[in-house]
Parts: sequence; C-alpha cells; structure tokens
Amino acid sequence: MRALIISANRFEDSELLVPYYRLREEGLTVDIASLTKGLIKGKHGYEIEANVAIADVRPEQYSVLVLPGGKAPAALRENKRVLDVVRAFFEAGKPVSAICHGPQILISAGVLKGRTATCYRSVADELRSAGVNYHDAEVMVDGNLVTSRQPSDLPAFLRETMKKIHALGEKAPRVAAS
Repeated sequence: MRALIISANRFEDSELLVPYYRLREEGLTVDIASLTKGLIKGKHGYEIEANVAIADVRPEQYSVLVLPGGKAPAALRENKRVLDVVRAFFEAGKPVSAICHGPQILISAGVLKGRTATCYRSVADELRSAGVNYHDAEVMVDGNLVTSRQPSDLPAFLRETMKKIHALGEKAPRVAAS
C-alpha cells in the first residue's frame, strides 16, 4: 500500500514528520510530493526530501492522502495540479487526512461543502464560509475524510487515519496460503 503526503516549504514540522514515520512504521511506502522535487523545509527548521514533483503524481498509485498544515497549504492551494490530485482522491473515495491549515487545500479543491470537519482555529471561519459543518474537536471523521486542528491532536489524527488504512486492507483480496 502506498501513501502520498503533499506539502511544501514552511510546513508544520511535526504534522508532516509524525504521519510520515507512522505510515512507514505501518509498512506503507510513503511518497512526499511538492511543487518540485528536492528538499522542503519546515517552519522549525526540519528538512525532508520531496521525492516526487506534484506534476508527476498519479493518484491511482496511492491508497491514502495526507495534507499537513503550517504555511505550506497557502502555496499549495494555488496550484491547479494539487487541486486535481485532491479531487481524484475524493472521487475515488480514498482516505484523505488533513490537519491544521491542510483543509484550506480541500476548500480550494471544492470537496468540503456539506462535510463535517475541523481545522486550526484561524481557518474555522473559512471552513464555515465554504459550507462545512465545523466542529472544534481534536479529530473529526466524515466518511473518507479525517481532519484535526493542531500538533497536539496528532495521536487522535493518526489513530483515525490508521483505522481508514486498516479498513482498506480488510477490503483487499486475500491470497490463500499454499
């Protein structure tokens, strides 16, 4: 199973790194896509390699999408290809997890209207204006969508994201032991 994380410079370090390592710990192959391939730098100085340019992402190759917060979503939400990739995940009914400012990308992609979600407090009015049923809670789950507010919500965010991933595994065809 493969996971895709989309981010850019000025990401919230823990909101990218903790899910990245948790997904890898679970045995998933994890790609990090950004506007271009190469190092991206977090708000607090951590760097990580974006091994895929967003232009080269093929959503059908991935089972789950994670959108970390920080300042990165402000730049990403302006990129048509990022929005197309997000829409492809929603159209396919695949799990999408967004934390902090990550839901801003979902707003720009037009996939949140009528959904229930949460986000960082400074984004709450924008979520409401986009027709979202906003709740100030550590995690909200609405179908394939998992959202959280901030780094302190990472345990709940990842718990619910892992439930979605495990559910995918249960739907996978079983291979009989020989």
